[in-house]
Amino acid sequence: MSEPISLTAALATFDTLWSPRIVTSVNDYDVRVAKVRGEHVWHAHDHTDEFFLVLDGELEIELRDRTVVLRTGDVFTVPRGTEHKPASPGGAAILMFEPTGTVTVGDRHDEVPAHVDATSGHPIRSAP
Repeated sequence: MSEPISLTAALATFDTLWSPRIVTSVNDYDVRVAKVRGEHVWHAHDHTDEFFLVLDGELEIELRDRTVVLRTGDVFTVPRGTEHKPASPGGAAILMFEPTGTVTVGDRHDEVPAHVDATSGHPIRSAP
């Protein structure tokens, strides 16, 4: 990319929940943004950590032994192999760093509900 990327503008290009958009890449990693509300699915990434930054709102990450609450500006890394379930009762905008090709529902997961997009990310389209 030769121009700055506005995360606000990138988020304005879509409304679909739990369906991340790739805004840029860093080495072999995608930088993804997503809008979330409600619950995701219990899952684990066997070969990679998962980094979350809350851009707006509040995100809960359920782990088997506790729930981590992230507010705007907070970051958290779920270690590889750790079962987790993101949720956001009130809605949130999040940014994630994940190796290119990482699927949103991980390598092991519960049944994927219709409102969760099992994807390795969608390209961001031009901002309005």
